[in-house]
Amino acid sequence: MSSTPPGPPAATRGPAGPRRGRRRKAALPVVAVVGAADVVGSAVTRRLLARTAAATTGPVAVSRVIALDTVRGSEQGATWRVGPLDDPSLVQRLRGADVVVHLAPAADLAGALAEPAAVRRERVVRTAQATATAAAAVGARRLVSVTSAMVLGADAANPVPLPDDAPVAAVPDSGVVGDLLEVEQLLARVPRTHPGLAVTVLRPATLVGPGVDTVVGRHFESPRLLVVRDARTVWQFCHVDDLAEAVVTAIAAELDGPLTVAADGVLQQADVERLSGMRRVELPAALAFGTAERLHRVGVLPAPVTDLAYVVHPWAVSAQRLREHGWAPVYDNETCLGVLLEEVRGHHAVALRRLDRKDAALGAAGAAVALVGTAAIVRRRRRRD
Repeated sequence: MSSTPPGPPAATRGPAGPRRGRRRKAALPVVAVVGAADVVGSAVTRRLLARTAAATTGPVAVSRVIALDTVRGSEQGATWRVGPLDDPSLVQRLRGADVVVHLAPAADLAGALAEPAAVRRERVVRTAQATATAAAAVGARRLVSVTSAMVLGADAANPVPLPDDAPVAAVPDSGVVGDLLEVEQLLARVPRTHPGLAVTVLRPATLVGPGVDTVVGRHFESPRLLVVRDARTVWQFCHVDDLAEAVVTAIAAELDGPLTVAADGVLQQADVERLSGMRRVELPAALAFGTAERLHRVGVLPAPVTDLAYVVHPWAVSAQRLREHGWAPVYDNETCLGVLLEEVRGHHAVALRRLDRKDAALGAAGAAVALVGTAAIVRRRRRRD
């Protein structure tokens, strides 16, 4: 894969003025949500519906909401249009939209990992391409795409917090972060291929909420918190409801370019251990990353070793541009952590691999013991092969 450029170029960040050949700007936009039936899409659709004239006595931001997915979702009040999201027929279902919201992150990690990586990536990128092309074709004036702050990369040298315009610096891999990097590459080309379509890219911190299953969330399904020695680990979250309000803010304020989304500040490792009541187990970096890399290579671990960096090194963000336009998170990091812990209750995982109930006791000695101990599986497989 080619090197990933930063988000949409600075030239796209100015005010979105009238564009020749497109219909005049409506006072209140019709907003279409592509991928409206999953947990993130439902939250965004629900928040947009709450800002229509029929639903609020406060500020109205949206005239109508069109919800698109392969299945009909549960949100009432939206105009549902069911069909494929990743082929040219999407243009028929986007007709009438002034703003198109595209949701790229995998909030269902189990589903994402169950799909072959190459097939998943092709589908994710094809959906982003189809959405951008269809949005331009129907005369929409803005594409709001949600990816993740993970594309900025987790690195020991990262400042805390990273600014909105931090460069995209994640390591390309075969996992869900690599999928989002491909999407970001595509989004960076949109202002050139579709010059009448403004682009907004929202990059949230670790998402939490009912039904949300993520790489970072799986870290808390282990019997112990794996800590890498001498690492500068900080924790930051974003509730799906706060992300949904950020989408509304970006639309109402017509914000172009990259926007980070997160709760205020960060939690230190000691804070997380105190709040969760979980005990740590500490390993040298070389042992933790080296073992994880070997286990992934032979198929024992479902995600690439690069995912481990996101629970070791900082990648916290500022959300400064959104705050300057009136957005403020309702959920702080402590509350988000509580939501996450409630969501993972009853699940058991070691290094992102969920264990069946009968296997959960195997992790009682701690995530690190399980991680290192699984190396025996590698040796047995090599001998068998």
